[in-house]
Amino acid sequence: MPIDAAKALAAEPRSAEIAWDHKDVQLYHLGLGAGSPATDPAELRYTLESRLHVLPSFATVAGAGMGVVGGLSAPGIDIDLAAVLHGGQSVTLHRPLPTGGRAVSTSRVAAVYDKGKAAILVLRSEAADDEGPLWTSDAQIFVRGEGGWGGDRGSSERLELPGREPDKTVERPIREEQALLYRLSGDWNPLHADPEFAALAGFDRPILHGLCSYGMTLKAVVDTVLGGDVTRVRAYRTRFAGIVFPGETLRIRMWAGDGRVQVAVTAVERDDAPVLADTVVEHS
Repeated sequence: MPIDAAKALAAEPRSAEIAWDHKDVQLYHLGLGAGSPATDPAELRYTLESRLHVLPSFATVAGAGMGVVGGLSAPGIDIDLAAVLHGGQSVTLHRPLPTGGRAVSTSRVAAVYDKGKAAILVLRSEAADDEGPLWTSDAQIFVRGEGGWGGDRGSSERLELPGREPDKTVERPIREEQALLYRLSGDWNPLHADPEFAALAGFDRPILHGLCSYGMTLKAVVDTVLGGDVTRVRAYRTRFAGIVFPGETLRIRMWAGDGRVQVAVTAVERDDAPVLADTVVEHS
């Protein structure tokens, strides 16, 4: 079996120094669709270095390598990249992210779940700099065809949507070239760029990165509900419920509550097919 759960869980955490500067942050924001309209003061917070704030989901790409991609090469894991889908993501912020810095990122396989016809890997990354912890990030990786060994199935709980109309609904277009731009932040999986590779994975064309829709959604919540203040975000989690293609439009519905915003994201052009589910932004 390409996944040896016991070996993966017993492996020593791996640490590496990561670094980023304002250009990495700006590139990430542009990959999420920031900067339209280009001179809008609300967008300049994401694109102009003299006004730059860091969207907390940047933690998923900072240093470009110790998160999802690094975890897939951990001891006990030998899988076909074409069988891999990003199943879910969470980020907990310990303090606001700086526009540039250096940190030590420590990664490990935190859990391996047996879903029968698939396996789920939980890859945990923790980053800290000289001032202390910065973030903790968990990526849930769905690996088709790798379950069935009788291991722990993990939780299957789902978060029900509120029984009322959303407080806010916005639509965010995905540019045709957006996946090509987003992948420059470090996720080089050809599933998001190469039509032939996408066909091998069962798709008729490349799909958008789940983490791109994840970042686009957080930006929409920050801009719409949190007054554009990225420092109010404390934690953010989602389950990737379906794919979305470049050229489509995300419909983002938001329900504001006590210290949290629940979110549902769908693809407009495909009759509101689910894209993100079980999505919550916790905030101050």
